[in-house]
Amino acid sequence: MLIKRRTKPLLLKKHEALIPRLQRNFPRFDEIEYDYHKYRKGYEGERQVDYYLEIVSDDYTILQDVCLQLRGKTFQMDNLVITPNGIYIIEVKNYEGTIIFDTALNQFTRDDGEAEAVFGHPVTQAEIQKMNLQNWILDKKLPNLPIHYFIAISNPATMIKMKGEASEISHVVTHAAGIPVKIVEMDKRLAQSKLKEHRRLGNLILKECREYDQDIMQKHQLTERALLPGVACPECGQLGMKRIYNNWACTKCKHTSRQAHVQAMEDYRLLIGQRMRNAHCRHWLQLNSKNIATKLMREYGMEYRKEQRCWYKK
Repeated sequence: MLIKRRTKPLLLKKHEALIPRLQRNFPRFDEIEYDYHKYRKGYEGERQVDYYLEIVSDDYTILQDVCLQLRGKTFQMDNLVITPNGIYIIEVKNYEGTIIFDTALNQFTRDDGEAEAVFGHPVTQAEIQKMNLQNWILDKKLPNLPIHYFIAISNPATMIKMKGEASEISHVVTHAAGIPVKIVEMDKRLAQSKLKEHRRLGNLILKECREYDQDIMQKHQLTERALLPGVACPECGQLGMKRIYNNWACTKCKHTSRQAHVQAMEDYRLLIGQRMRNAHCRHWLQLNSKNIATKLMREYGMEYRKEQRCWYKK
């Protein structure tokens, strides 16, 4: 059973909110845009693998996008598959071109046809995730099941090459379509039926899951002043819609919308925080009226706290 389904990562949503609110000549714009494409590409690759994992979802317990806390620090796993015989970590990599696993040098490279680049070794990363999960299970005094991992290459057109001892890589790395077969074959070899209630363990892990978060404003050394305010047109994306009676009107394409401000409020929450003063709302939405700002904050689901003299998202 699939008990935790993947949703769009919070960091991807934050970058989607951030990029349209930066001037293109911002000093670190290329760095921020690179991060955005990295998160988007990773998410797209994970969704491709999700399709194949659903093949075994009737027999096993599956959790997608798992983030747990271990001794004050968080660690993430793209997928967890729990069977009566073991736990399988499925890490996803989305690369184009040719990827090379060099077992002699313990090195991982990618050649996309234009340049060759060295990346963190996926197997080493999966080993670390395995150790983290083992320690987490130990700390929680949960059943001690064998833990294995597989690396899923999400793009079927990516060529996988190996240098050195190929068997070290071939038994854990495959294209996404091959992951269900690898899980089933490994589980048959284990076949010890140590944990018949694998869904119970899955639900225990589910209760401990959290959403991975990071302050991207701090990471990219940004302040609120660097962000362009305004309501974005849902039709053309242009910032600066004007409030006309109960509607928002785009000055570029003339599209009108009653709810365009909702996304702007969501952008504020993602990038700046849950707390907002009336003056902040007026600046962010480019309004002149205190009453309209109050009305829109209340409609967005915010409540006023007199002690802090601020509005908070409920």
